[in-house]
Amino acid sequence: MSYTQVEQRAQVLAEALPYIQKYYGKTVVVKYGGNAMISDELRHAVISDIILLHLVGVRVVVVHGGGPEITEMLHKIGKESKFVDGLRYTDQETMDVVQQVLCGKVNKNLVATLNHMGGRAIGLCGLDAGLFQARQLDEKYGLVGEITGVNPVAVNDCLNDGYIPVISTVAQGTDAETAYNINADTAAAKLAVALHAEKLILLTDIRGLLRDPKDESTLLPVVGLDQVPALIKDKVIQGGMIPKVDCCVEAVRSGVKNTIILDGRIPHSILIELLSDEGIGTMLC
Repeated sequence: MSYTQVEQRAQVLAEALPYIQKYYGKTVVVKYGGNAMISDELRHAVISDIILLHLVGVRVVVVHGGGPEITEMLHKIGKESKFVDGLRYTDQETMDVVQQVLCGKVNKNLVATLNHMGGRAIGLCGLDAGLFQARQLDEKYGLVGEITGVNPVAVNDCLNDGYIPVISTVAQGTDAETAYNINADTAAAKLAVALHAEKLILLTDIRGLLRDPKDESTLLPVVGLDQVPALIKDKVIQGGMIPKVDCCVEAVRSGVKNTIILDGRIPHSILIELLSDEGIGTMLC
């Protein structure tokens, strides 16, 4: 390595220092999903980012989905995936698969990878210690739940003991003796509020909010909550991005300092966003 390269590395670390100081001891919730979970390269980049943040004193909480893995398992047992208004229709058989895949395979594989790469992770699901409580959202969706309560004690205990909590989004029913399937963006936002998090990061498969969806140079780096209705009206925010933005808005209104819609397809996007001068996503604040 040349002296110039060493100097450049030192400059990067020096630039990161004020951000490390800013987030030291603060809680950051990362909703992990999309291509960042599927691609080996991106998965390892995200996990190394999380471990680095943890090692410099940031209290990182990971909330994950697992839609592709659920679909794959349903296919293996000969069951077709069905969606209503963009939500997976969840009958009892599907709920059994959701619980097995999210709380089992996906959660524990993610925990194992974090630990293998030098982190200290513990896997939890929304059923553990009553972390997520929910009621049925609507009969037309089956066993899909709407969160009615969050009990973050177990997550805080993990953080205080120096672990990275990794959480799957299955909730305990309050209106029936059943588990409910929960949207991971919603769960991450609710948990961020309950933990009084400094920041909520939603990893997605797009650049952020774009004024022109076909032109990534039209990225909106900062959006105020008062701008959201007009952006929806102008169809800058549309389709599946509307519930994602709604989660961000609710989190900020409920006390989370800001939320970031971040492109999980960019390696080390979390570090670039948090520990450098170059913000690369859309911040709602």
